[in-house]
Amino acid sequence: MTAYDPPLRDELRGEVPYGAPQLDVPVRLNVNENPYPPSAGLVADITAAVADAAGRLNRYPDREATGLRADLAKYLKSFEGVDVEPARVWAANGSNEVMHQLLLAFGGPGRTVLGFAPTYSMYPQYCRDTFTGYLTVDRRPDFSLDVELATQAVRDYRPVVTLLTSPNNPTGTALPLSEAETITVAAAEHGGVVVVDEAYAEFRRPGTTSALQLLDAHPNLVVTRTMSKAFAYAGARVGYLVADAAVVDAVRIVRLPYHLSAVTQAVASAALARAGELLAAVATLRDERDATVTWLREAGFEVAESDANFVLFGRFADRHAIWQGLLDRGVLIRESGPQPWLRVSVGTTAEMATFRSALLEVTKRRVEVDA
Repeated sequence: MTAYDPPLRDELRGEVPYGAPQLDVPVRLNVNENPYPPSAGLVADITAAVADAAGRLNRYPDREATGLRADLAKYLKSFEGVDVEPARVWAANGSNEVMHQLLLAFGGPGRTVLGFAPTYSMYPQYCRDTFTGYLTVDRRPDFSLDVELATQAVRDYRPVVTLLTSPNNPTGTALPLSEAETITVAAAEHGGVVVVDEAYAEFRRPGTTSALQLLDAHPNLVVTRTMSKAFAYAGARVGYLVADAAVVDAVRIVRLPYHLSAVTQAVASAALARAGELLAAVATLRDERDATVTWLREAGFEVAESDANFVLFGRFADRHAIWQGLLDRGVLIRESGPQPWLRVSVGTTAEMATFRSALLEVTKRRVEVDA
């Protein structure tokens, strides 16, 4: 029988689905997960919340996720010092769906998104899927933004959406608040929206301020976040944005009906009720990240400054060989970002010790090169 050739869009032919390797190895440090599972207390709360929701699964969920949005607003007030109405908060299936909804609302044929490379590899896919053009401007060699170059690009290209990622993935680079504001003001000149992707914001170092602080002054600014990382909720798939209420109303137009299940809403609210407990683990991971950066540098590697729960390090003449050598020793990290570099997620103290030992073994037989 001849294999079926479905009528795929021409620009999708030859494309492969996004995804990092999911391999069964002892130490998985490749997708920036939080290594600490939910506590017994949170598991009990989740179980109770799911049991309660289960009794109403014959009914559609609250399509506006009203309770969850109110809980997210409470979290932001308590832990970020930002007072926003629930009407300015929107939740979806991970920050991926949030970003997709934003481009469904604001992108489209003849419209352009501007990013700053290297950055999150899904951005061009969001644009492809929404028939939106995608342009990038290079970052500096240390992965920071040249704010003058970025601002000029915004004025020259007039993108409908400008994507700022802080901390940036895969580099871990944070964006100073003043630079985010400068670019947001420039975008407002032509009616453009600026999205600051803060998926890893809770891991930022002291003194690094969230773009949430700019929202009241700039209605064209959107801040996106996720519960996957700091809240150790990657399996729950909950992301959200905070913006002017008009932006929320725009994404409500394009969101699929009942896009967040009753179970998802219930378990997300259960986690938010224990935010203090969960953020304590974040502090532990910040310390482990900083210790990893120090060790890598002492071992002779070049390391990008990181405000996230991962570290970009190198440089390698053959990074795939290093990656494979680590995998052979039961440690999975990520081939991500610029070619000479590798990225390692921050795991438990024991996992990072295994990573360090394996890396030393592998690099004894490999010579790192400056590029």
